[in-house]
Amino acid sequence: MTDPVLSLSLRPRIIDAICSVYDPEIPVNIFELGLVYDIDIDADRRVHIRMTLTAPACPSAQSLPLEVERKVREVEGVADASVEVVWEPAWTTDRMSDVAKLQLGMF
Repeated sequence: MTDPVLSLSLRPRIIDAICSVYDPEIPVNIFELGLVYDIDIDADRRVHIRMTLTAPACPSAQSLPLEVERKVREVEGVADASVEVVWEPAWTTDRMSDVAKLQLGMF
């Protein structure tokens, strides 16, 4: 269960950490790509992230979730972090932010 008070203070810093993670094949961070579906922060400051990849056969399938987990654990105030890779709902370019679409020339 997400703690609303902790979420207000930690969430922006967690998002900043996630924004420093890039898919090596796409020059846009994974948050703007829409790969992060949920960020839950419990009362013990444990963070659980549900994310996906652009495709099941993504060459970075092993490294991206581990990098996200490591970077979130490094955020001051976070006690622990875990990442769950999910495939439902499937990722599509509709999940991308306008920033990502602009960076990739999709406008």
